Amino acid sequence: MNPTCPPARLTYRLALIGGFWLLVVAASLAWNIHQAQQSRNSLARETARVFYEQLLLTRRWNAQHGGVYVPVTEDTQPNPYLEDPRRDIRVSEDLLLTKINPAFMTRQFSEMAQETYGVQFHITSLKPLRPANVPDAWETQALEQFEDAGLLEYGELIEDSDRLFYRYMGALITEPPCMPCHAKQGYQVGDVRGGVSVTLPTLAPLPIPGLIGSHLVVAISGLLVIVGLGWLLTRAYDELRHQAVMDALTSIPNRRYFVERLMLELHRSVREQMPLSLIILDIDYFKGYNDHYGHLAGDRCLCQVAKLLSENLRRATDFCARYGGEEFVVVLPNTTRVGAIEVAEQLRAALAALALEHHAAPLGKVTISAGVASNVSRDLDHETLIQRADQALYRAKEQGRNRIEADAAGAS
Repeated sequence: MNPTCPPARLTYRLALIGGFWLLVVAASLAWNIHQAQQSRNSLARETARVFYEQLLLTRRWNAQHGGVYVPVTEDTQPNPYLEDPRRDIRVSEDLLLTKINPAFMTRQFSEMAQETYGVQFHITSLKPLRPANVPDAWETQALEQFEDAGLLEYGELIEDSDRLFYRYMGALITEPPCMPCHAKQGYQVGDVRGGVSVTLPTLAPLPIPGLIGSHLVVAISGLLVIVGLGWLLTRAYDELRHQAVMDALTSIPNRRYFVERLMLELHRSVREQMPLSLIILDIDYFKGYNDHYGHLAGDRCLCQVAKLLSENLRRATDFCARYGGEEFVVVLPNTTRVGAIEVAEQLRAALAALALEHHAAPLGKVTISAGVASNVSRDLDHETLIQRADQALYRAKEQGRNRIEADAAGAS
């Protein structure tokens, strides 16, 4: 079993979660930008509609009164397109009144609105009485929508090279007060005879930088949470993995890890055509040690032997583990039978040099016996290799302990 698989899967899943989170944030950003556009368009449409309806009310008021009279001034001259014998009324030598019909009033309102608010009004029709009321291309399209599709209003956001503005047109319905001027054009009451276009000035830009900034903060915060949780999960996994493969007493790998690692090293040795050796060690007369000194002292003895084994392995590829009870194993990749015997002898001598007291043993100190086996046949049977090393250990015990025996299969 490859011990790196679970963290790799965890990293992959965290990457998927992180990618999904970024996708959600990106979708939220796109949705918020879309909503902002919709809100801006809706606000622009409602604003233009309010201007149109206010203008429509004043036009209706004017039409209901048959027009209103105002003094003729430099800015307000008689309307040449108004066919009415009483268009102009002389009140005195200094005062001449002229009639303002709804269309003329709309033009004057448009001039005032443009000066005050930057909003433009334009009364227009597909059959205009006044040449200046001829529709432009956009207004023509809107008027055709009124006639062909039966619409009563039409609005659109216009993007120019240097500005963004909104155009709106509301239909003008022929009413009875309109007939004196428009009956000759063939209109009847209820017909759409034109429209009033409203052009709003440059609209405020969307708060895209703010939306991007806020979503970026959310995205980074979410990723930090995911990374943090991933770190906690990885740490928890490492702790569990450590508990699963490490011996709780001696703090060196346990039998499970030894078997996994031995199988990996055997595969590598066969693939690379390199030798591999195994040493199984046993503390001599350990039952007598426990009986004489007690189990707590026995545990301390096991820890001292485990520490000695770990500190005396020179290469990073070599490793030791607790096999069970008072038995330990050492795996030596790329090591021949002769080299393994030398390592085993070094370990036996290092323990002897510690001179750990053991009054229940013939020599009066703690010693070890060891069996060595090598995979000279380059096979993958880890159980056979363990069995051969164990048999060599058994011979070492039979021949008096505190000695090293090697499996005869690796002597060639």
